[in-house]
Amino acid sequence: MAEKLSLNTLKPAAPRRDRKRVGRGPGSGKGRYSGRGIKGQKARSGHRKMRPGFEGGQNPIYMRLGKLRGQYSKDAMPIGPHRTKVQSVNVRDLERLDGEVTPEGLKEAGLIRNTRIDLKILGYGDLTKKLTVSAHLFSKSAREKIEAAGGSVNWLRGEPKPKNPKPKKERKAPEQVSDTDEPVSDTDEEEQVSDTEQVSDIGEDDEAQEPAAEADES
Repeated sequence: MAEKLSLNTLKPAAPRRDRKRVGRGPGSGKGRYSGRGIKGQKARSGHRKMRPGFEGGQNPIYMRLGKLRGQYSKDAMPIGPHRTKVQSVNVRDLERLDGEVTPEGLKEAGLIRNTRIDLKILGYGDLTKKLTVSAHLFSKSAREKIEAAGGSVNWLRGEPKPKNPKPKKERKAPEQVSDTDEPVSDTDEEEQVSDTEQVSDIGEDDEAQEPAAEADES
């Protein structure tokens, strides 16, 4: 006979299990160590919130390995617009298409995976069809081959401006020594110095002899 339904006989349709009450003494079945064991990393509070790569406090592997310096290295974090990525298609693959070539048409043809990444047309191969190609970037050879076949290019973000080359510093030309100028050796300098000393000595002797000659005349 079914029990009469009343407020004091209400109970869930499926039996429920009581929640685990840890730390309530040995008699509770989960007392003393509360199911955590004795000491260790997993016995501490917050041990489930360890970040990926945490090695228990020892020096992690990403700090033990050598680093490639520079913000553009492969190990560096992406730095926004400076880290660019493009997907490329060669002009030889454009032979499959007709008329106007767009990133959406290349995706349908299976030449690119998606249209979210910039598209660049490269110049490998030959092109014989007259096409209007729309892309974000074109190599110099690809543009020449498309226009040589009678087609045209359409820059999706506008044609990039050519970069101005940096001015080169002018180097001073080395001083040229003429052939007529003969190098003066050390012996020649010594001879010139000795000649001047002899001239000065002769002048001093003449000045000393002049008063003596005046005294004889008197």
